[in-house]
Amino acid sequence: MDTMRDRFAPVASRLLDEDPRLAVVLAAIGTDGFTGAARRHPGRVVDVGIREQLLVGAAAGLALTGLRPVVHTFASFLVERPFEQVKLDLGHQDVGAVLVSAAASFDWPAGGYTHMAPGDVALLDTLDGWTVHVPGHPDEAETLLRHAVAAGDDKVYVRLSLQSNGRAMPVDGERFRTVREGRSGVVVTVGPMLDAVLDATEGLDVTVLYATTVRPFDAPALRRATEAAGTDVVLVEPYLAGTSTAAASDALSDAPHRILGLGVGRRELRRYGQPEEHVAAHGLDARSLRERIGSFLGAAVRV
Repeated sequence: MDTMRDRFAPVASRLLDEDPRLAVVLAAIGTDGFTGAARRHPGRVVDVGIREQLLVGAAAGLALTGLRPVVHTFASFLVERPFEQVKLDLGHQDVGAVLVSAAASFDWPAGGYTHMAPGDVALLDTLDGWTVHVPGHPDEAETLLRHAVAAGDDKVYVRLSLQSNGRAMPVDGERFRTVREGRSGVVVTVGPMLDAVLDATEGLDVTVLYATTVRPFDAPALRRATEAAGTDVVLVEPYLAGTSTAAASDALSDAPHRILGLGVGRRELRRYGQPEEHVAAHGLDARSLRERIGSFLGAAVRV
C-alpha cells in the first residue's frame, strides 16, 4: 500500500491542473514529486530552499494576492520552526493556507529529535481559527486534502503519517464517525490509532468514535455518544498526550465526567530505534492500550 505522503504530490499536482488559484510552496523537501507540475505551472510551484520561515512567509504573500497556497515539509519544520510566521504572517494578517506535514510524531526516528513533532497540534491550538485534519489512511488523506484546498481561504493543517490503518473509512472533513457502540465508556481514537484501539477494545462494552478532523472538535458527536455510554471518556491521539482533553471537557461541561488522554509522552526517547518501538514505548500499542483503557474504565464490562 502506498503512504499518505506518496499520495500528496500526485493529488496536489492534479489540483494545480484543476484550480488556477492554487499554488504549492516547498522548502527543498518533496520537490521531486512536483517536477512535472512545475513545468506546467512555473509560477505556481515555488521552492524557497531550506528556509522554513520564508516558506510560510512566502505562502502568506501568495495568499495576500488571492492565491490558495499549499505548503509542505516535515511537521517540525512546518509548525514548530516557523511558528512566528504561522502566528503573524497567516494569523495576524488573516489569510489562509493549507499546511501539509510529513514525519508526524516519530515517523523517521533516525532523523533524531529535530525531525519529530508530537506537539504540533497542541501548538496550533494556541492560535485561533485552524482546522486540523489527521487522516488514518492514504485514501482519507486524499479526501481531506481536497476538502482543505476547497475550504475557501481558511487556515487548514493536514497531518500526514507513515502510520496507517488497514482500510479507509468514509470521512467528510467535519464529523466523528461511530465505529462501535457500547454502554460502559467512550473511546475517541484519532487517525492512524484506529486499528490499535479496535484491537485493544475488542470484547469490551465501549463506544468507539473515529476522528480524522480534530479541530473544530466534534462536541455534538461526543455528547451523543455519552448519552448511551456514560461520561467516562478516553482520548487516544497519535501526538502529544492530552492535546484534546480540554476540548472534550468543554463538550461535557454540563455533566460530571472523567477524561483520560493517551498519546505521545513528553519525555524524549533518545534511543531512536524504529517507529514501532516508539509506539510501544509511549504505550500506544494494542496491548498497552487495552491495559490502560480497561483500568480507567473499570475493565469496561465485556460485551
